[in-house]
Amino acid sequence: MNPPARTIMVVDDDKALRSRLARALEDRGWRAVTARDASSARVVASEMRPSHVVLDLSMPGDSGLVLLRDLRASDPDIQIVILTGYGSIATAVDAMRLGATNMIQKPADADMVLAAFERRHAGPHEETPADYEPPSLARAEWEHIQRVLTDCGGNVSQAARKLGMHRRTLQRKLKTFPPRQ
Repeated sequence: MNPPARTIMVVDDDKALRSRLARALEDRGWRAVTARDASSARVVASEMRPSHVVLDLSMPGDSGLVLLRDLRASDPDIQIVILTGYGSIATAVDAMRLGATNMIQKPADADMVLAAFERRHAGPHEETPADYEPPSLARAEWEHIQRVLTDCGGNVSQAARKLGMHRRTLQRKLKTFPPRQ
């Protein structure tokens, strides 16, 4: 007799990504359930009790970080991998502090997600990989801007004052994609 499949919940506002990822996880032996936003994810989590969650960071309504906090509060053993299109060091630190297992950038496939659950976040005993390259100055600036904006609760005017730049300049920088390196 086969053991029951573990349940994984995929939470993403992108319907195509959500259903494709759930189907791929089912092909790998998981029982997959989906939710389109934080409020529906809370309902699904209370009914289905998933052991693992793949969670989009940016969704309408409550953010992935708010949902992460709520899911961990209701089940401290739940494993959560955050998916993001705009990952920054500041966001990753916040996610890990709230109890995320790992964080990966979109686009991600089922194998990447499952590998992220296996890797977990690096502990202090792990060494820096030999191929590590420090971020470029542009990337460091972008991450700093994201951190200040997060600290200001998303208030662009307040963040611009803290950064010492004009609000329109900050808005232009925020419209660009993050530098790769």
